[in-house]
Amino acid sequence: MQGIIDLERYPIDRLESTEGQTLVSRCREELALTGMFNLVGLIRAGIIEQVVHEVTPVIQFNAFTHRSQHNIYFLPEIEGLDPAHPAQQQFETVNHTICADQIPHSALMNLYNWPPLAGFLAEVMEKPALYPMDDPLACLNVMAYRDGEALGWHFDRSEFTTTLLLQAPEQGGELEYRTGLRDENNPNYAGVGAFLQSSNSSTSRLMLDPGTLNVFRGKNTLHRVTPIQGGRERIIAVLSYFEHPAVHFTDEDNLEFYGRTPVSSK
Repeated sequence: MQGIIDLERYPIDRLESTEGQTLVSRCREELALTGMFNLVGLIRAGIIEQVVHEVTPVIQFNAFTHRSQHNIYFLPEIEGLDPAHPAQQQFETVNHTICADQIPHSALMNLYNWPPLAGFLAEVMEKPALYPMDDPLACLNVMAYRDGEALGWHFDRSEFTTTLLLQAPEQGGELEYRTGLRDENNPNYAGVGAFLQSSNSSTSRLMLDPGTLNVFRGKNTLHRVTPIQGGRERIIAVLSYFEHPAVHFTDEDNLEFYGRTPVSSK
C-alpha cells in the first residue's frame, strides 16, 4: 500500500504511534468543527493518473446514467409537510456510474478492501469497527459528472460518506454545504425551506484536489455539488463502509442506481 498512499504524511496503518494518534485527533477536531475532514494528497499523483486512465473508458462505454428528480430528503412525500412547501421542491441529479465489479483489479479496490483504512475511519468516527460492504455493485462506485450536470441539494441518508476525488472539472463541481439547518430532534422545515428560497449566501464551499479523501457528515448538513462547466468530467470514487458486516443493497436500490442487480450482471 506504500506505493498507493502517502503513509509518511498519513500514518493510518500506525494508529498506535504518536504520529497516528496526532492524525486521529486532528481529524476528530475537524469533524466536530466543520462536519468533515480532508486528507489532501492521500493518494499518490501517479496512482490517481493510473486510476483515471483505467476508469475513463469504462465510464465512456459502460456507465449507467443515473438521472433523477428528487427533493432534499430523497422521499416521495414527507408526512405532515405540504407538497407545496419549499422544502419539497425538486432538484435534478445526473451522473454516470460504474461499479466495483467493473474495475476488480483497480488500485481503488485494493484501497477500499485494505483493513487499516476502515480501522482508521472507525477510530476517527469513534465506532467499534467499520466494514466494507459485501454488495459487489454498491461497495465502491466511480461517478462522472459532465458539462451541465450536478448533484442536487440533499441530506444524505447515511451518517457519513467517504469519497476520493479522481479528476476535477475545468470549472464548477464545488461541494457547497450549509450546516446547522436541522438535527436529530428538530427537522426545522421552516428554516430549510427559507434557505432554499434564499440566495444561499450563508453556504460554505469547498473545491477538492484530485487525490483528496473527504469524509463528510451529510445526514444533517444540506449540500450539493454545483454544475460542471467545460469538457473535463468531474470523476469521484465513493467508498461505502458500515458498522455491521455483510451489508447489501436491495435489488430495488441496485436497479435504481445501477440499472442492474448482482445476479443480472453475471
